[in-house]
Amino acid sequence: MPPERRSRTRPDRRAGARPDRKTRMRPDDRAAGPDGPLQKAAPSFQRKSPARPRAAAAVVAAEEERRLRQRNRQTLEEGKPAVERCLEELVFGDVVDDEDALLRRLRGPRVQVQEDSGDSEVENEAKDNFPPQKKPVWLDEEDEDEEMVDMMNNRFRKDMMKNASENKLSKDELQKRLKEEFQHAMGGVPAWAETNKRKTSSDDESEEDEDDLLQRTGNFISTSTSLPKGILKMKHCQQANAERPTTARISSVQFHPRAQVVMVAGLDNAVSLFQVDGKTNPKIQSIYLEKFPIFKACFSANGEEVLATSTHSKVLYVYDMLAGKLIPVHQVRGLKEKIVRSFEVSPDGSFLLINGVAGYFHLLSMKTKELLGSMKINGRIAASTFSSDSKKVYASSGDGDVYVWDVNSRKCLNRFVDEGSLYGLSIATSRNGQYVACGSNCGVVNIYNQDSCLQEANPKPIKAIMNLVTGVTSLTFNPTTEILAIASEKMKEAVRLVASLLRLLKRLFEVQDLCLPPVAAWYLKQSS
Repeated sequence: MPPERRSRTRPDRRAGARPDRKTRMRPDDRAAGPDGPLQKAAPSFQRKSPARPRAAAAVVAAEEERRLRQRNRQTLEEGKPAVERCLEELVFGDVVDDEDALLRRLRGPRVQVQEDSGDSEVENEAKDNFPPQKKPVWLDEEDEDEEMVDMMNNRFRKDMMKNASENKLSKDELQKRLKEEFQHAMGGVPAWAETNKRKTSSDDESEEDEDDLLQRTGNFISTSTSLPKGILKMKHCQQANAERPTTARISSVQFHPRAQVVMVAGLDNAVSLFQVDGKTNPKIQSIYLEKFPIFKACFSANGEEVLATSTHSKVLYVYDMLAGKLIPVHQVRGLKEKIVRSFEVSPDGSFLLINGVAGYFHLLSMKTKELLGSMKINGRIAASTFSSDSKKVYASSGDGDVYVWDVNSRKCLNRFVDEGSLYGLSIATSRNGQYVACGSNCGVVNIYNQDSCLQEANPKPIKAIMNLVTGVTSLTFNPTTEILAIASEKMKEAVRLVASLLRLLKRLFEVQDLCLPPVAAWYLKQSS
């Protein structure tokens, strides 16, 4: 190496104070002594800026703190055995040089969350100390593949297809389709399904008005507190099952308790639901039960289930409208009936009453479909019904007697004779809990006061209706107890509406029975 280059690279120890380790320059960048040649100017990024003395002091302080930490750690580790030090290295890694790296690794990625001004310091601290979400250690590639559900080979899913290309749907799409079908059937999203909605006083009032609206059908342009006197004006609307007509006999017709939906079931093994608008009445869904001619079908009290029985089977079908599942109840433990036909659902939705043979009728739990107890009357049971509070059961026998039972104790409270009846066929109670109507095989309907039915052995009927000449097989009060619909399946168009019933029963003044022309049987079957 030439002498001038060697002297140029030799450091000059007389040139000022010794620089810090972080800011120490390379040997070939130091300035030579006054006798030697001038040193090359250092690059601009290596020059120490005199305008940043605070930054340099902070760097020196951080370096000093790191040296003190390392010295203290070495002092603590002198007494540790080699096995413990090896275990710490396996768990925490080699963090001798960088303790902050260990803290960052243990703390994990911080997720920035916008703090709420209303949260307290304790809540904010809890949010900061919340453990971060860890990534999964192993991912299965098959989990990412969407499982497809076949729509063609299932008769219930086939009705939900919008076009032929939807022969297969993913689980998420099928769930969305089921939700759409349910909302269409319920006329929108029910209030109990809106979990995120916070109720206020105004919301409660609007929901009560909406529930009141959905519990009734008809024209809401004009409202009145009571029915008008004289002849009621009625309008013939489109048939409820116009989109799915049937030649088989219709056995059950009922309106949904909370939505403008009507159910039609018959001997064609199908239960159909229709949206009632009075114009087209579009079909919502049809449920086909193979080899199961339906004797009776009925909604549950909350409208979430449909129950159906057959003419020659002991199976009870339960269709869950929320889940879209058909659940067959093949056998009820303790129930020895060979055929299950007639049944009643309590108004509060807690009990299911099944009419058996030889005078037996059985009380079941509506939730679990388990047998709670059995009761027996003399002769054959013809019809039964619950009281408005679901605490009593009225049973009409084939001998013309009516039995009153207590639901909780399963004891007979009273037994009375239906005046002039030789053979009972139907029985009904009013919604206000005041009246009991009993229909017989001779076409006479006797209306009693419920208090007299509980206390007297031979109560006198308040009113006897004799507008039918054949056996009365159907009785229904409207929700306000102002109309009583009576019908007979023994003769065509044998349907009558008895109006202004409250004034008749209270004997405020004399009003002749109002017999209206026959109307559609599906509308009169259940006016509520």
